[in-house]
Amino acid sequence: MATREDDFAAWISARQSRLFRTAYLICGDRHTAEDLVQTAAAKLYLAWDRVSARGEVDAYMRRIIVNEHNSLWRRPWKRREVAADQLPETAYADVPGDPLEADRLWAAVRDLPPRQRAVIVLRYYEDLSEAEIAAALDISPGTVKSQASRAIASLRGRLGTAFDLEETA
Repeated sequence: MATREDDFAAWISARQSRLFRTAYLICGDRHTAEDLVQTAAAKLYLAWDRVSARGEVDAYMRRIIVNEHNSLWRRPWKRREVAADQLPETAYADVPGDPLEADRLWAAVRDLPPRQRAVIVLRYYEDLSEAEIAAALDISPGTVKSQASRAIASLRGRLGTAFDLEETA
């Protein structure tokens, strides 16, 4: 019979790399992403029985990661963004074409404001619906649409029309 600890360990083990990549894409810093996942995992563990019984573990974990990141960038001493040399576990198959173009895209995504970056990552990387993104970020679906629209306009302005994110949705 599996214990609570076994269930949690199996869940976190199966999703750890994906959670890390999501956190990294949201915050843009490897060390901060590791801290976000670790903090989120600790908070999830405390609520494991309640959340796992409802089958909402993935959504709850994403929400914790986003909330923790929001808490970090709201602090005045954490407002600067740190660029990384490369993305962890880059999967070039996710972006058609030249891998260097994929690097340009993710560099541009890292330069977006935090909320726009979170919307883009949750929409195009996690493939969440507008309603799911709104719930994860605690904003209205209309705000999700406007933030996505602004982010895409900014990306097109920086990259041209080479990356049409609407077609990959």
